[in-house]
Amino acid sequence: MITGGAGRLGRAAARALTKLGWLVRVYDRVGISAPDQECIVGDLGDTAALARAFEGVSAVIHLAATPDDDDFETQLLPNNVLGLYHVLEAGRLAGVKRVVLASTGQVNWWQQFDGPWPVSVEDPISPRGWYSVTKVAMEAAGQTYARNFGITVIAARLGWCPRTRAQMVELEESFHGPQVYFSPRDAGNFFAAAVHVEVPAGYHLVFAASLPRDHAIFDLVPAKRLLAWEPLDRWPDGAAEDVGAS
Repeated sequence: MITGGAGRLGRAAARALTKLGWLVRVYDRVGISAPDQECIVGDLGDTAALARAFEGVSAVIHLAATPDDDDFETQLLPNNVLGLYHVLEAGRLAGVKRVVLASTGQVNWWQQFDGPWPVSVEDPISPRGWYSVTKVAMEAAGQTYARNFGITVIAARLGWCPRTRAQMVELEESFHGPQVYFSPRDAGNFFAAAVHVEVPAGYHLVFAASLPRDHAIFDLVPAKRLLAWEPLDRWPDGAAEDVGAS
């Protein structure tokens, strides 16, 4: 199952998993029409719908969230914190054995500019704002569920996959954007590998992004080793495909 599966990353993950022969169920507030995917419409606060959606599920990719800094009480708290709790609990009760959590490179925000590079998951965190603080909480929750309930959890600090043409311009004009870009194809292949490849039991934290244009800001070696995954693209490969106009 892919929560937030109607979004850009979710669609990419579903395509890659389908190619590997997986049956994909999408859980999203927005319905989709794809002949090779099942869709259940619901939000992260609907625990009954989540319970139904987790029936028969062996792995979940949790992408659904408010995707950037926003009002904490009305957006980030219900969607990124309580929603995470509901997903993890529904998955635990359903007996899901693998959980893939979409964290963010913004957890190490200031090191992206100041160095040293590449940023490693062992480096001290430096969150950009409350959005990235919710992702720190996500990573901590992933460790808890891996240790307490024997679930294999892969948390990935993701690079930047622009959702709109305005974000494409912002990425191109930024200092770090072309170095931490994450193409839909690379993201889809990463998430598919995170579900498909056998990995040691427990909790795993990695960075995931495409090839840097000039110099590496994120250390991708752990993800490559863990999942036998290799990014293929670099900015702006694939950036304009299926992107919103605003």
